[in-house]
Amino acid sequence: MAELGVNIDHVATVRQARRTFEPDPIWAAALAELGGADGITIHLREDRRHIQERDFRLLRETVHVKLNLELACETQVLKIAGSVKPDQATLVPERREEVTTEGGLDVVTSRDRVQEAVKQLQGEGIAVSLFIDPDPQQIETAAELQVEAVELHTGQYALASGSQQKSALATLANAGQLSRGLDLTLHAGHGLTYQNVKSVSAIEGMHELNIGHSIVARALMVGMERAVREMKQLVE
Repeated sequence: MAELGVNIDHVATVRQARRTFEPDPIWAAALAELGGADGITIHLREDRRHIQERDFRLLRETVHVKLNLELACETQVLKIAGSVKPDQATLVPERREEVTTEGGLDVVTSRDRVQEAVKQLQGEGIAVSLFIDPDPQQIETAAELQVEAVELHTGQYALASGSQQKSALATLANAGQLSRGLDLTLHAGHGLTYQNVKSVSAIEGMHELNIGHSIVARALMVGMERAVREMKQLVE
C-alpha cells in the first residue's frame, strides 16, 4: 500500500496570481492531513513562483505528517533547507521557462553537483530522494550517491494511452524492481490523476506517490479534504 504525498504548490499559485494572502497553503496542508495525506510536498523554486519561504517555515511548524521539500541543487535554497529541516528533500531539475518540471534530474551528467547537494542535505539530517527518469543508468547512479530514495518520473506514462501506456507502465515496473534491488526506497510522481494512479500504485514495492495538480484541481470543486480522501482510497 503506497503512501500519499499531497503537493500543495498550486494552492500557492492561485494566491500568487493576485499577490494576496489567500488561499493559504498552510490551511490546505491541514485539510489534506484531515483527508488522510501521509505527507505534504512543496517545491520552493528559485523564482518563488508559488511556494514562498514563509510557507515553508510555517509548514515545518504546523505539518504533523512527513514534510517533503522539492528543490533544485541551488545554493540559496539548499541553505534554507538546511535551516528549516524538512523530513525529506527531493532534488529535482528546474528551469525558469518551464510551466512544470519537464523530466527527471540527470544525475549522470550532473553527478558532482548532485553529490555535493546530497552530502549537504544529509549532513543536516535530512533524508534525500532524487526525482529521476525510470532509466537504469540514472537509478544505478542514484544508488552510488547513497540517497535514501528515488522518485520515478511518471510523466511519460501519464501522457500515454493504450499500448504506449502499457509499455510506459512496464518501464516503471522494471525501474522499480531495479531500485528496490539497489536498496532504494521507491517513490513516483508527476502527472498522476484519479484516472491513472491505480496501476502505478500497484507496482511492487511502491512506497510513496506524490500528487499535486489533480488533487488541487478536484479540491476546487469538492474541497481539499474530500479530494485527498478520494485519492487516498485509490492509492491504497
